[in-house]
Amino acid sequence: MRADPTQVDFSQWLLKLGNGTLRSEHTTIPYAIDIPDRCTLSIDIVNDVFQDMNSNDIQDTVILTPKNDAALTLNNLILEKIPAPPKIYHSSDSALCENPEEQTNYPMEFLNSLTPSGMPPHVLKVKVGAIIMLLRNLDIKGGLCNGTRLKVVALHPCTIHADILTCAHLNKRVFIPRIKLAPSDANLPFTLQRYQFPIRLAYAITINKAQGQTFQKIGLFLPQPVFSHGQLYVALSRARSYHAIYVQVNPTDRQGPSFTQNIVYNEVL
Repeated sequence: MRADPTQVDFSQWLLKLGNGTLRSEHTTIPYAIDIPDRCTLSIDIVNDVFQDMNSNDIQDTVILTPKNDAALTLNNLILEKIPAPPKIYHSSDSALCENPEEQTNYPMEFLNSLTPSGMPPHVLKVKVGAIIMLLRNLDIKGGLCNGTRLKVVALHPCTIHADILTCAHLNKRVFIPRIKLAPSDANLPFTLQRYQFPIRLAYAITINKAQGQTFQKIGLFLPQPVFSHGQLYVALSRARSYHAIYVQVNPTDRQGPSFTQNIVYNEVL
């Protein structure tokens, strides 16, 4: 659906990928595929994908990666490429427990170090001109939905002013406040409550967060293989053609260079 109408080969390749019928001829690793030669293979995906931070196309460019920790690291690297001075916001954190006496078991330094899925970091560094993503539904009719991409135009102590980048509300100026966030996380024995702006930098996002979106250029950063069925298809189908895709595959025992091809672990079935 998103592919350029002239890119018939790309459309057919995506269909085979989605159906799980692609297989590499260069490895015995199950469900591995070869990255097509027409994609750009990268060894420094940040500089290859974000060559010009002043380009008007920057809002339609993104790096996709399977997990949040890699996305956070990439976002911080890309933010440094913006010459504007940073604004740093620190969150106020607390642990919510069924037994209030257990709250003392979790020091503030530990709470500050946590960044669960769907939660902004404790130390939120933002610059004017940065691309951010909303993490909560604030005003659905007004375009402020979970996953909305915005461009920062002003930074204040209690609000962030930004322009919406999605088509339905393109360039609409909005104000984002600090709010309390307390998502459930099965990996934690308590509920982390964080008072912070409900945003993250959106130069790099997880593959799952990219569902439903289309970009003019994507980078695919794979420090390890994708971990669930359909993820690789979702990532590569965000682009319109082979030439809009940049891929960096870090070698592991399940992915990486083999002969003259780059192998990537495909799907978990």
